Amino acid sequence: MNIKTNNESKKAIALEGLYHVMDPEIDLNIVDLGLVYQIDFNEKEKENVVTMTLTTRFCPMGESIVDATTQSMQQSFPNDKIRVNLTFNPPWDVSMISEEGNKFLSL
Repeated sequence: MNIKTNNESKKAIALEGLYHVMDPEIDLNIVDLGLVYQIDFNEKEKENVVTMTLTTRFCPMGESIVDATTQSMQQSFPNDKIRVNLTFNPPWDVSMISEEGNKFLSL
């Protein structure tokens, strides 16, 4: 899991919550699934930006996953604005799943 950030300590706080955001179709959290690419914190603007992807561009649970990601970040950082940017570059593939995720999925 190589999630980029501009603030490692705040990233750790964010990940505590994001480990509870599940992809309901796969029943694995978005961090171990490898969907989170970057979490940046703009101290001046009090805005936190999560850049992430979905397993497919037309994921039927995409909106739900993005909403849950936003809610999780808002709980972790209640005084900040939260923005989730979806990207499909690079596209997600199974090699992005963490070792823990592979064990859970028996891959």
